[in-house]
This record gives sequence, structure tokens and C-alpha cells, in this order.
Amino acid sequence: MDRIDAKLYLNLIRGGAARLGLHRQEINDLNVFPIPDGDTGDNMYMTIQAGCNPSTGPSTSSGTGLTLPEVAKAVSAGMLMGARGNSGVILSRMFAGLAKGLADVREADADAFSRAMLAGVEESYHAVSEPVEGTILTVFREGAQAAAGSKDLDEYFDLLISAMDLSLQHTPELLDVLKKAGVVDSGGAGLLYIAEGMRAALHGETAEVLDEAVPAAQHVDLDAFTEDSVLEFGYCTEFLLRLQRSKVDLDTFDETVISDWLAQNGESLVFFRDGSIIKVHVHTHTPGEILNHCQQYGEFLTIKVENMTLQHHENHMDERFKKGRKAFGVVAVASGAGLVDTFKELGADIVIEGGQTMNPPVKRFIDAFDAVDAETVFVFPNNGNILLTARQAADIYDKADIRVIPAKTLGEGYYALANLDTEAGDADAIEAALAEAAGEVATGLVSRAIRDSGNVREGEYVGIAGKEILASGPAPEEALLALAEAMDAGSRDVILVFAGEGGTRSEMVREALEKRYPRAEVILQSGGQPVYEYILVLF
Repeated sequence: MDRIDAKLYLNLIRGGAARLGLHRQEINDLNVFPIPDGDTGDNMYMTIQAGCNPSTGPSTSSGTGLTLPEVAKAVSAGMLMGARGNSGVILSRMFAGLAKGLADVREADADAFSRAMLAGVEESYHAVSEPVEGTILTVFREGAQAAAGSKDLDEYFDLLISAMDLSLQHTPELLDVLKKAGVVDSGGAGLLYIAEGMRAALHGETAEVLDEAVPAAQHVDLDAFTEDSVLEFGYCTEFLLRLQRSKVDLDTFDETVISDWLAQNGESLVFFRDGSIIKVHVHTHTPGEILNHCQQYGEFLTIKVENMTLQHHENHMDERFKKGRKAFGVVAVASGAGLVDTFKELGADIVIEGGQTMNPPVKRFIDAFDAVDAETVFVFPNNGNILLTARQAADIYDKADIRVIPAKTLGEGYYALANLDTEAGDADAIEAALAEAAGEVATGLVSRAIRDSGNVREGEYVGIAGKEILASGPAPEEALLALAEAMDAGSRDVILVFAGEGGTRSEMVREALEKRYPRAEVILQSGGQPVYEYILVLF
């Protein structure tokens, strides 16, 4: 095979999915913590699986009847809708970039495929606000760069895989967290298996055809804003700006110099500062002026500019759909009967079953948005590995205004939702208040170690906050108390504990916490969550 046509491209994707599927548990086990929270293999597998049978018609079953650009676009759309977890979202963006690179290619030789892969590298880096080297991004980039210039497809995949393998083995040198855990990057390892499966398919090896169909992505109505349209409503402009020491004195800088200028040059301003990061939402007819002005103080981490005339048209395309809709709705993610009930009692219209090791796909969020039937939907992902998926679903959903609250833990989501006040103003103000509330919470997790890691032995219980192991003990209750001490629970007003499936000595925990921290209110609830014996929430 010296050229890739539509049929072969689909076989390459299926080959990659099949090879990854054989090793998905191995990828799951490459987690940096010695607890059962690894789900990278599952997330990547389900994402690429969704791309194997995109819902573009029966002709995709054989790859005939479609051109290479059409198949590549359909695969990308399927992966977009099926993307799960950070690794899945990044993987979907890799193949989205690959599809863009193949947009004008009827048959791809080694040179054309190489250029398309490099477009995939660029797209995947853009998918992450702060790309980190030593991850799947590095493995993809270094592999694609090393294979560029190959004389044929056989040589291309040989060089690609060899360079990916070398890059993967080097990831612990780039990330201390990998080096300390004694593992390579799980996402990079998964990507290597996909590349190996694609090479096998190139050589004629067949892979099992997967039957699951996933809806294609929704698209912008290009006829809603034509050459004769008038920009009536301006642009909704949002960005995260990281203040730079080379531009301002961080210790003395007064951010009101930015907010005051924005208030004079825009409307519907939402503005807040968190350390060196400034979050801005503003309506303006001249987003370029807004961005240029603000860049004198720092550099952008994320930027989103949307034509509100287009949004206005989309929101009024079907008045029948909007009739009777409530103003605000809530979608949250949680696992465990107690936690699901808790979030519903706090006001969640729909609680998506998911969490650590159970990341819901984009389509599950979209189905939930439909079911809520509200003008504005606030989304609480409650897991850092689900945040990107929720945002991707929000980006492609066009029937409501979706606001994803950056709640990376169940504790953050719980406290933010408990502070939801729909009478506090418009959606922008409510979103800002919820995000601020989520940032005031500290969350800790207690789980059983499934392998030795550093000073922790298999069978012991570890207490984790953020990405650090702060405590350990022979019993979950001991680990919880040590974790509370390490997280300075005594400085907080409320200590909330969710007992999981393994939290059997809960009353002892309550009494111990009340004795140690008499000034704090101690609340103990049954969460029923898997993986974690206890979830500790401090606020």
C-alpha cells in the first residue's frame, strides 16, 4: 500500500482501536497513584471506538461510496461525540486535526499523510489551555516530527512507532510525577498502541468491526449570517489571561486598571482575578481591540469569541422548542446512590452517573442538556478528568446556553451548587459566583492502595488531595484522620465527610473529628461512592 484511500483509512482507525482494546487494562494500570483510579485506557478506547462507526450512512461499513476527506471527517465527528476524559478529548482533537489535514486529499501518500499528522499535532496542542510536555502530546509530536520525510507509508509508520516508543520511555524524565510512580505516561502508551494497530492494518491485518453508532457533531448554520447580514449584537468575548512578570509587577498590580477600561469599552462585563489569572467575559463589537489591549498585561491561556447575531438567530430558530422552557437548569456528575441523591436534593435536574474510572461521553451530556429543557444549563463535572468532556459537549450544543462550572472534585461541585442563587443576576453573574464558590473548597480522598508506591504498601489506605499523597494508614479511618490533619481541617468551619461503599466505621470517624476539631461543624453523609472509602470536603 503506497496510498491511503477512504476504505484503508477506516481500516487503519479500526486497527488502532482493536490494538488499544487488547491493552486497555494495561494502560489503565499506568496511573501515577497506587489506587484504582486509572481509566485512561478505557477513555481512549471508547473514544476511538466511537470513531470507527460514525453515523454517516451505511457506506461507512465498507468505506466505499465516500471520499477520504469524508471518511476522515466522519471519524473525527464520531470521536468528538464519544470523547471521554481528558485523554479521550485530546485524542479526538488529534484526529480532528488529521481530518483537517486530509480535507483536500483524495488519496494520501506518505508525504500527504505526514502533513496531516502534523496538523493533528497542532490541533491537539490547541485543545489544552496549558500543554504539558511528558504526556500524550509529546509522544504524538515527537513521533510525527521524526517520521516526516519518509519515502513511503511503510517507512512512515516504522519511523513513527520507533520515535513514539523512544519518546514514551523518556516521559518520566519530563514529569516528576511519572518518575516517582515508576511509570510512563498512560496516554502516550495508549497512542503508541493505536499507531501499532494502524501499521498492522496497513499490512493487511483485519480487526473486529465495531457496531456502536454515534451521532455526528452538530454544525453552525452558515446561512444564519450572510454577506448581507448586519452585526447587531456584537461578539461574546471570553478569555483567561495570565499576567506576566515581564509586563507587570505582580505584587503591586491593580487589576482594576483592566476592569475599568473593559467597563468603558464593552458591555455585560464579568471580571475576576485569581492569583495571576484574570477571567473576562465581555460583549463588544470590536473583540480585536479588547484582546490587543489586555495582552499588554499578560498572555492568553484561552480565548473564545462568538458572533452573538448568529447565537440570537439560533436561539430563535424554533420557538416551539423554547416555549415553556424554564430559565435555569442544572446537570451534575456523581457516582454512588447517596451522592446522586445529595446532588438532586441540592437542585440538580439530572445527575449523570460517572466519576473516577467512569467518565461519561460527550453524547451523555448532550442527552442530559436536551432532557433539562432550560434556557441556561449550569454543568458541574465534579472531576478534573471530566471537565474537558463537559466543555466539549457545551461547545457543540446549540439549543441552550451551557455554562460549565470548573468543579474538579465532588466537594467543589457540592459547595458551588449549594450556593446557587438564580435570583442573583443574569447567567454571567451566576456563573462567576459559582466558579468563585468552587474555588473556596478543599477536597481530600481516601482509597486503598492496589500496589506498592514509594512509602505506601499494597493494601494500605492513602489520603490524597489534588495530586499529592498526604497521608496513609492501615485502615481507611486512620488515613482519613491523618488526611484531615494534613489539610489543616481545624482552620475550616465545616468538615463534610461522604462515606463510600467501604466506609463501615463512620460513627467513629464523626466522633474523632468532633473531638479533634471542636470549633468546626462535622457533617457525615452516606455517599455510597466506589473507589474512595471516604471523601473529605472542607469549607
